[in-house]
Amino acid sequence: MNPLLGRLNAYPFERLRALTRGITPSPAYKPISLGLGEPRHPAPALVEQALIAALPGLSNYPATAGEPVLREACADWVQSRYGVALDAKTQVLPVQGSREALFALAQTVIDASQPGATVLCPNPFYQIYEGAALLAGAQVAFANSDPKRNFACDWSQVDDATWARTQLVYACSPGNPTGAVMPLSEWKTLFELSDRHGFVIASDECYSEIYFGDEPPLGALAAAKALGREDFKRLVVLTSLSKRSNVPGLRSGFVAGDADILKAFLLYRTYHGSAMSKTVQMASVAAWRDEAHVVANRAAYATKFAQVTPLLAQVLDVALPDAAFYLWAGVPGGDDVRYSLELLAQYNVAVLPGSLLGLSLIHI
Repeated sequence: MNPLLGRLNAYPFERLRALTRGITPSPAYKPISLGLGEPRHPAPALVEQALIAALPGLSNYPATAGEPVLREACADWVQSRYGVALDAKTQVLPVQGSREALFALAQTVIDASQPGATVLCPNPFYQIYEGAALLAGAQVAFANSDPKRNFACDWSQVDDATWARTQLVYACSPGNPTGAVMPLSEWKTLFELSDRHGFVIASDECYSEIYFGDEPPLGALAAAKALGREDFKRLVVLTSLSKRSNVPGLRSGFVAGDADILKAFLLYRTYHGSAMSKTVQMASVAAWRDEAHVVANRAAYATKFAQVTPLLAQVLDVALPDAAFYLWAGVPGGDDVRYSLELLAQYNVAVLPGSLLGLSLIHI
């Protein structure tokens, strides 16, 4: 067996199941599940219709690089959303959801033969970042969120020795689970550090289309363009239809950015067997080409957050996030696990303790 598998930690939901084993939720209350980041809004009819129309495509092997029409749809969406022009042939690559791409990217760019090869992650963090780093043979370092800045990641606390060993940085904006959005100044800092130390930036932007203000979140490609970095050197952006279009079961997204990295990434994926079926590709084209369902989805989330946030703020340390569909709430007493288990047992409400998503956290 691969000895690196022994470095993996139990996934947060496995740990939560172990913690809640033996707890009988109060039958006096209707169960409320708030512990899984999964859309509760229906999938768009246009996606379902496109899937059905493309069923004949199941009889053909798909190409790992994807159909030109899908790559062009993704590039067109980036142009429309961010004002950034991409070469659909060399700077865009379809993936089967951002999760597998986040993992595979680390296997592509990490050189584990280098002493102390390191992957830097935000804290709290999407657990795939850590698993991808460990299975690539790298060490993992963390940059903590700053509660005083709405839980934005504080890259300044990372020391020079760690930066010098870093080969890959996972940035997540809007943040999972904090909802924090990186401003241009923060991107500028990260780009300058990448120039100095040579690491790749993987920008996870799966929540970019769920936001509550008038201005949509800034993306890494738009930040790079604003700073005169239109070759997107050492920058790869990953996004997905899962949250934008309420289709996590479709497993569809794309990566975009540095053409040289994407060329190597395609080589890895060709052997890894990560080709998206033509049926899913055609449904994805329909989703990326339509914004009406995205606007309606965003409005539905805004209504829910406007109703719930003031109520929870009466009993928890919580505020409306910049974006995404999480509420990152501080708990009284400083024990998020105990608080979560009591909430389940006494009120039949399931939440995820924040300490399962990072280091030294007391949130849910």
